[in-house]
Amino acid sequence: MTRPPIDTTHDPARTSWVESANGHRDFPVQNLPYGVFAPPDGTARPGVAIGDAILDLRAAAAAGLLPERAASACNGDALNALMALTPEHRRALRNRLSVLLSDAAYEAALTPMLYAAADSVMQLPTRIGDYTDFYVGIHHASNVGRQFRPDNPLLPNYKYVPIGYHGRASSVRPAGEPVVRPYGQRKPPESAAPIFEPTQRLDYELELGVWIGEGNALGAPIPIGDAARHIVGLSLFNDWSARDFQAWEYQPLGPFLAKNFHSTIAPWVITAEALSPFRIAQPTRPDGDPPPLPYLWDADDQALGAFDVTLEVFLSTAAMRAKGIDAFRLSRGPATNMYWTIAQIVTHHASNGCNLNPGDLLGTGTISAPDREGFGSLLELTAGGTEPLLLPGGERRAFLADGDEIVMRAVAKADGFVPIGFGECRAVILPARCPA
Repeated sequence: MTRPPIDTTHDPARTSWVESANGHRDFPVQNLPYGVFAPPDGTARPGVAIGDAILDLRAAAAAGLLPERAASACNGDALNALMALTPEHRRALRNRLSVLLSDAAYEAALTPMLYAAADSVMQLPTRIGDYTDFYVGIHHASNVGRQFRPDNPLLPNYKYVPIGYHGRASSVRPAGEPVVRPYGQRKPPESAAPIFEPTQRLDYELELGVWIGEGNALGAPIPIGDAARHIVGLSLFNDWSARDFQAWEYQPLGPFLAKNFHSTIAPWVITAEALSPFRIAQPTRPDGDPPPLPYLWDADDQALGAFDVTLEVFLSTAAMRAKGIDAFRLSRGPATNMYWTIAQIVTHHASNGCNLNPGDLLGTGTISAPDREGFGSLLELTAGGTEPLLLPGGERRAFLADGDEIVMRAVAKADGFVPIGFGECRAVILPARCPA
C-alpha cells in the first residue's frame, strides 16, 4: 500500500483568498473535498468546498482552469467520472485547485464561480451503483453480541473475515433529507405472532462511508497492496436501523427491511489525498487473536492503514430546538476502533472476483469505542433500551422519537498540520406513513 504523498497542498502555512476558509472548522484550503451541489436557480454540478463557499468545478473546467483529463470529468451532475480518474490525475487536480484557491492572482477569475454553501442544495456525490455495509467496529459487534450472547458475543468467523452484506443503494440519501419512520414486522416477546406497525426502536449508526474510485474487472481480485488505488475518499455515514425489525428478520439471511429504508451520507468526499497526513498505524490485535489470512495482510497497510479521525454524534429533539437548547452530544471517539482496515475490506470485497465500480459506496459498520463515551448507537448507549438517556430539558430517550435530529461530525488532526473536517451528516425523523 502506498499512501498519497504529503506535499505543498498540506502546507499549514498555506492560506486562501477565500477568507472564510482560513481557520474554518471543516474546509480550509488544505482539505478541498468534492461534492455535488445545485446553486440557486441552477442545476446540479460538481464542486469543491472552500470555507463557507463552493467552487463550481464545471465552470472552472469550461474556463480552461483545470487539468485536461480532470476537466472532462467535471462536466456532469455526479462525481463518478472524477472518481474513475487515476490517483495521479486526481492528485494533479488537487494540486491545481490548491494553487487556484491560494494564489490571489486567480481571485478575479474564480469569484464569479463561487457560491455560498448556505444557499446551495447538496446532492448525492455519485450515482451509487452498489452499496455494501461492513461490520468492522469490533466494540460495536461485541457490545451488541453481548446483549444476545453474553458468554460468546463474537461469532467464530469475526476475527477471520471482514463481515459485510449488500445494502440498498436506492435509499442512500444526502444529509439533510428527512427520514420517514418505517413500517415493518416486529415480534414483541409477549406476542405469539409478529405485528406490522411503525418501528418502536429506531436507531442511528455512526459509520464512515468509503468511496470507490478505479474499479476492477469481474473475476479480477484487488491485491491488498493495490487497494489504496481504488479508494477515492471517505464521508460520514449514518446507516439508520429499526432494531425491533432487525431482531425478528435477521435470521437466517441477515439485515433486510430493518436497514434498507434510509441511509444518510454526508455530501462531501474527503479525499484520500487530503487525509494523507492523518494516516496512522492500525491498532495491534490483542494477544491470542489470529493474524489476518495472507491475502488480507500487508505490512505497509498495518503501518498506515488507519486514520487519526475523531467522530462525534449529537441529538437534538424538537422540544430542545423550540427552547433554544443546544444539541446534546451522545458520543465521541476515534475512528481507529475498526478491527479491519479500509484496504482490507476493499480487498476482501473483491477477493472472489466481485467487480467494484467508480462511485460505489462501502460502509464501515458502526464504529464504537470500548467505553460508553464512544458508543456509536443508542442500542449500546441505552443497553438495548433498558437504560434511557436523560437529555437537557428533562426528556428521556431509549430510541429515537419523531422530530429528533441526529448530527454527526468528524475531524482529522495531526501534529504539524491544519485539521480538516468532514462536514455534517444530519437528518431529522418524520412520523411513519401508513402503507394501507
